[in-house]
Order: sequence, then structure tokens, then C-alpha cells
Amino acid sequence: MASTDAGADAPAALGTDPESGTDTDGDDTLDLHLPEEFVALFREPPAGSRPDPGAGDDLLDRVADWGPTATSAGLFRLVPVRADRDVALIGRWMNDPAVAAFWELTGPQSVTEDHLRAQLAGDGRSVPCLGLLDGTPMSYWEIYRADLDPLARYCPVRPHDTGIHLLIGDAADRGRGLGTTLIRAVADLVLARRTGCTRVLAEPDVRNTPSVAAFLKAGFRLAAEVELPAKRAALMVRDRCARELS
Repeated sequence: MASTDAGADAPAALGTDPESGTDTDGDDTLDLHLPEEFVALFREPPAGSRPDPGAGDDLLDRVADWGPTATSAGLFRLVPVRADRDVALIGRWMNDPAVAAFWELTGPQSVTEDHLRAQLAGDGRSVPCLGLLDGTPMSYWEIYRADLDPLARYCPVRPHDTGIHLLIGDAADRGRGLGTTLIRAVADLVLARRTGCTRVLAEPDVRNTPSVAAFLKAGFRLAAEVELPAKRAALMVRDRCARELS
């Protein structure tokens, strides 16, 4: 299963009244009070102040320090990517046809490296990670601030909404429920470690039915279908209240 980043320009998201421009779903109303982090992105940062997400300083409450979590499949942990160490493995996964159909990052290792370094050289709003199961790298994840992402241009978001993209690396790990288990574990981690976050979002391609099904089984709901520049996405939402009541 996999998901791709939202692009920059697209029609308005479904769920919006085309005449008034207002959201038709009261539960997903766009908060027009922009978070301070968003405003700060437009200020000129001091020289040398840009954080390295791999070092744990990011806009996601230090993903590197989230620690492991126990699952029915084993002990799972998110480890921020190091390009010099991880690009070859992730590049091999990206060239798997099942992954390539949705991530669209096939080609030489430099294609994957450019994708990773763009995040690692950024301000920490997106942190690429390896998913380790009992110490073995077996999945790739991107944990990102949905309220600071281009996705926010196309669907209602709230301050500190946190998004996830993922892929399961090897074919042997797909199709047996592992994706559901890990999605649930990562959503739980996000809500436990990011106390200001009330929702976890994902936007898999609507054609990627195994991915959509896995999110649904992991406690997400289908909030809308959204037209993004590169795909029609299923906007999946995991609410904090659902987790606390489970």
C-alpha cells in the first residue's frame, strides 16, 4: 500500500459548497485562525537555524524520540531516515511495481535520494522514516504536518492535524493484515506523542483499494474524496475521540 504527496494546484475538494465556498461537513470545518507555525514559515529564518529532522528537531514533537510500540506483529518503531544509510533500500522498494503504481518514484537511486533530501533539508514539517519491526526495516513512512502541507489547500484541516504516507517494502509482508496493524500503531503513536493533535489524516489514491481498506480497518473513516493534482484521493481521518473511547 502506498500514498503520494499532494501537489500544489487543483480544484476545490469535494465536501465544499461551490457557491458559498464553505465546508458542508460541520465536523471538518476549516479553522481560519492560522497556527503560529504556519505564519512563521513566511518569515526569513536566521542563518544556520534550519533544523535537521533526522536529529529529532522538527515540527512534529521529535519523531525520533517517540520510541517503540508493541503490536500483535512485534515491536514496531519509526526511525528517521538517513539518506547515506537508507536510500538504497528505499529506492529498491520504490521500484517495486506495486509501490511504483502509486508513489511514482521509479528510476535510478538519485530519484529516491532527491525525494528524501527535499524533506531532510526542509524545516521539519515532514519527517521520512523507516518502519522497523522487531529491528528489521520493512516499511517506509512520511509523518507530516497536514496543516502546513499543500494538502490544506484542497480540504479542511485543523491546527496540528498530522498526516501519514506509507508503503510496505516487501511483497511477502503485504496482503496479510500487517498494514492495518501498523497503521493503527502509528496513529496511536501520533495521538499519544502529539498532544495538540486531534486528528490523523491520510490521502491514499482511491484506486488503491487495499490501502483504503487497511485505513478503514485501522479505525479511520472516509471523510471525502478529494481532487489533488496527481490523483483523486480518499481522505481518511482518525479522530482522537475514537482512540480514547476504544
